[in-house]
Amino acid sequence: MGRFVEGKDRKQVTLLPECLDDFVAEDNPVRIIDAFVDERELITLGFQSAAPAATGRPSYHPAVLLKIYIYGYLNRVQSSRRLERECQRNVELMWLTDRLAPDFKTIAEFRRGNGEGIRNVCRRFVTLCRDLKLFTQAIIAIDSSKFKAVNSRDQNFTPNKIERRQEQIEQSIQRYLDALETADRTQPAEVEAKTKRLREKIDMLREQMRDLARAGEILKNLPEKQISLTDPDSRSMISQAKGTGVVGYNVQVAVDARHHLIVTHEVTNVGSDRTQLSRMAKAARDAMGKRKVKALADLVFRTCHPCSARRKVRRHLRYPSAMIPSRPAERSPG
Repeated sequence: MGRFVEGKDRKQVTLLPECLDDFVAEDNPVRIIDAFVDERELITLGFQSAAPAATGRPSYHPAVLLKIYIYGYLNRVQSSRRLERECQRNVELMWLTDRLAPDFKTIAEFRRGNGEGIRNVCRRFVTLCRDLKLFTQAIIAIDSSKFKAVNSRDQNFTPNKIERRQEQIEQSIQRYLDALETADRTQPAEVEAKTKRLREKIDMLREQMRDLARAGEILKNLPEKQISLTDPDSRSMISQAKGTGVVGYNVQVAVDARHHLIVTHEVTNVGSDRTQLSRMAKAARDAMGKRKVKALADLVFRTCHPCSARRKVRRHLRYPSAMIPSRPAERSPG
């Protein structure tokens, strides 16, 4: 191949290191994951199956699955199916799990059933960072992001959406009834199949009307006047990044300004950020063990009474001053 870089012969026999530890460098981050998880008392943190059952088939230790979970998020591998494949071919994961390769269902079930335990691990990590004096500056940046839920917009209802949908269904029913009347005036033998299909569509639409009516009755008793059928906790909210509505969650994050470490986070179903700043700043202050923190945020967090909120949690607020209008009448509502 001339002066190009040449590869090795695929059929050449090579002797790999006998010890898997030789493949992982001493400064590899997976060693930190391994040491951090091994030092945690998973039973006290609330992990299920941390104590083995006396009977039945042996299960994977939660520490193994937690290491896979942390490794996946550090390397942007969130899918349980992809994590399963990586456990079978990724040398770092082979080292981290002692060559264990759980299937994707086991990984997904661990993530689903140990939410509280994973949150406690995150809190312990913040405590470790505080003990290592990584939060010396007491400066945090607070922002939010919208995460889509497993709930389509068609399965989310508000009173206005129900009313619009009912009007559309009524128009469709009337259109099918007109077509059915026209079919009845013709020869039955020629349109029998068409008439049957029309009646089935009408019955289906009427069933949808009954479902909408039931959803409307439920909405009357809900203070938020909104309901999601697939994921009941999710809410419809505006995503500025996408410029459209999304059914999901509003995740609040406070990050250390020096080392870019997540100090605290919270998943909410409140679409607006205006009421979140005080609570997030207080939670970050408590997590960092400080009496006072300086919080940086954009204008969407600007509340109606920032001074009183500042006194409550002893913090300094910093907004992008160049974006704040000089006259109150010109201020943006967002």
